[in-house]
Amino acid sequence: MTPPVCTLASNPTPYPSFSAYVRTRGTVLLRTARSLTANPCDAEDLLQTALAKTYVAWDRIEDHRALDGYVRRTLVNTRTSQWRKRKVDEFVCDELPETEEAPFSDPAEAQALRDAMWRAVTRLPDRQRAMVVLRYYEDMSEVQTAELLGVSVGTVKSAVSRALGKLREDPELTPVR
Repeated sequence: MTPPVCTLASNPTPYPSFSAYVRTRGTVLLRTARSLTANPCDAEDLLQTALAKTYVAWDRIEDHRALDGYVRRTLVNTRTSQWRKRKVDEFVCDELPETEEAPFSDPAEAQALRDAMWRAVTRLPDRQRAMVVLRYYEDMSEVQTAELLGVSVGTVKSAVSRALGKLREDPELTPVR
């Protein structure tokens, strides 16, 4: 009988605390990853990559009470590396598509507005999207966002301000008058 190629396949995980962490916090972390990417499949891949990096560093993480921050930082760093590696595939068009807007009063229309807001957020440049997600979806302060991204507070303020300006001008979010 030949030994297994992957030794971990025949042995249980050497870090049961890691497995427990992923089981309890996986949904929250996936939501954060989803906020950083344009589609759910990329979010799952991003989270899986970040968790693999966390698993490798598990012994070196001194304060396991700060794991969420560590994994979020890994998510942002991994996503930033992906931004730098990808080629730009955005195309400029002369006209923006027309949208039909109507005042909403029922839950379906409110959901449509939330969906439109999310689509508008995903159209932001990656760095601005990350800052908006961390500030408003993850409810982090400007200081926390700056620390997590490794930039100055002024950079966070100006980038978020520009992002909010773009969201205000988004034709899909413009209210009917």
